[in-house]
Amino acid sequence: MVTKGMHTRARILDVAFRVAARDGLRGMSLGALATEIGISKSGLFAHFRSKEDLQIATLQTASEGFQHTVLKPAFAKPRGLPRLRAIFEGWLRWTADPHLPGGCPFVAAAVELDDAEGPVREYVSSTLRDLHSAMVWAARIAVEEGHFAKDTDCDQVAFDLYGMVLSFHHATRLFRDPKAERRARAAFARLVEDLTPRS
Repeated sequence: MVTKGMHTRARILDVAFRVAARDGLRGMSLGALATEIGISKSGLFAHFRSKEDLQIATLQTASEGFQHTVLKPAFAKPRGLPRLRAIFEGWLRWTADPHLPGGCPFVAAAVELDDAEGPVREYVSSTLRDLHSAMVWAARIAVEEGHFAKDTDCDQVAFDLYGMVLSFHHATRLFRDPKAERRARAAFARLVEDLTPRS
C-alpha cells in the first residue's frame, strides 16, 4: 500500500533528481526544493534528516534510472560484444536525454565531488566503480565468446569506454558539437576493430 508519506517522498526525489541534474548536488537548495514541491522546509526534513541524506537518496534515484534505462536492457542482449555495445549506446542516450538538462548526473557529481570527502562522494565513487566492473565483466565475456582477442586488457576496455562517454558528454553538452554522437561511435568502432582477433 502506498501511503501519503511514501508518495511525498517519491515526489521530493523526483524533483530533487531534476534539480540536481540541472544545478548539481551542491546547487540543490532545500528551501527552493520545498517551495517547488509545495511543502514546508520542516516537512522536507521529516523525510530526510539532512541535505546529505537527500543528496544520497537523489543519487540512488539516478542509479535506479540508469540501471533501468541502460544496464537492464544491455544485459538482456546476447553475451559479449552485443552486450558491451548496448551498454555504450545506452549510456550515450542517457547522457543526451533532454530530461537530464545537465547530462549524466554521475558525471556531474564526479566532477563536483572529486576533491570532497564524506558519504556522498563515497556513494558516487562506489557506483561508478560498480559500473566500471560491469564493463570489465562484459569485456571478459567478449573475450570468452571470441569477439575480442585473448590478450585483451579488459580493465583498459572499461577505461576507454568511460573516456569515450566523458568526451561525448563534453562535446554534446559543453561544445554542442553536432558530430559528437558520430565521433563517439567512430571511437567505439576503432576500439572494437583493434580488439578483434586476427585470423
